[in-house]
Amino acid sequence: MTQHHTNLPHRTLGTEGLEVSAVGLGTMGMTMAYGAGDEQGGIATIRRAHELGVTFFDTAELYGMGTGSNEQLLGRAVKDFRDEVVLATKFGFDLSDPQNVGLGLDSRPDHIREVTENSLRHLGTDHIDVLYQHRVDPDVPIEDVAGTVGELIAEGKVRYFGLSEAGPDTIRRAHAVQPVSVLQTEYSVFERAVETDVLPVVRELGIGFVPYSPLGRGFLTGAVKPAADYPADDMRSFDDRWQPGNYERNLAAVRELTALADSKGIAVTQLALAWLLAQGDDIVPIPGTRSPQRLAENVAAAHVDLTAGDLARVQEILPHGAAGSRYPAAMMPTW
Repeated sequence: MTQHHTNLPHRTLGTEGLEVSAVGLGTMGMTMAYGAGDEQGGIATIRRAHELGVTFFDTAELYGMGTGSNEQLLGRAVKDFRDEVVLATKFGFDLSDPQNVGLGLDSRPDHIREVTENSLRHLGTDHIDVLYQHRVDPDVPIEDVAGTVGELIAEGKVRYFGLSEAGPDTIRRAHAVQPVSVLQTEYSVFERAVETDVLPVVRELGIGFVPYSPLGRGFLTGAVKPAADYPADDMRSFDDRWQPGNYERNLAAVRELTALADSKGIAVTQLALAWLLAQGDDIVPIPGTRSPQRLAENVAAAHVDLTAGDLARVQEILPHGAAGSRYPAAMMPTW
């Protein structure tokens, strides 16, 4: 497999000066959505990422289910090298009802400020490098959201403004009030919806793009099994792409991608990440993992060069992405 080189390249996202490693690390799976968490393992993985040259770490209020646990884990992990890394977190959910986590939204200005203060405390820092609106709140004008984050930037509590799962009109309106440095939305060889309407807009406006779930929520790792074989606290148990029919079609596609990766002497995960990186210099994926070995493999993808033939073969295998939707209807972001 491709080995890591210490000179992990950097990329610039947006026009406000945000510079990060070409591959970041998402921390959601360390505390939620993929079964029970492992705090010490998570801290070890984050610290290993730093050793490998990763400077971009992604968390959110939601990932601790309102307890701050994910942000606290990240804050503890980076405390000895805080000034060497970029920490991104998110606001935008109403987490007051444990039975409604992930469904209720709240981007009122006062709530943004409250969440920001909590995040600063949980992360153990005096500033948040990137503050994202996690999901667009239809009840709060995006201009008010952008204005509030702009005030936090002026106060020195936040450095860069980000949006997550926002559509073209929302992006334009927010950017007109406060420059948006980065948009984070699911994007991978499995999930291609952003290519039609979203990527052209962020490129027109000079906004960077951060794909989350760049490995298809783990489907592209090869360590997969049908939905029914996962516990109820693992989102793959209800993800449409793991359901009967879709699962088999997606597995067949991964086998073809794996054959292509094998022909290049790389892992299929590296192929998938290199494919994303090849879509433009304004793209920085944030694969999540709890495994230091998998982490090293992911980071090494920044040094994989794909030919035009390789990219054409990926398009042939997955012309429109995976079989199955990426969220249940109730959780699907609305643009």
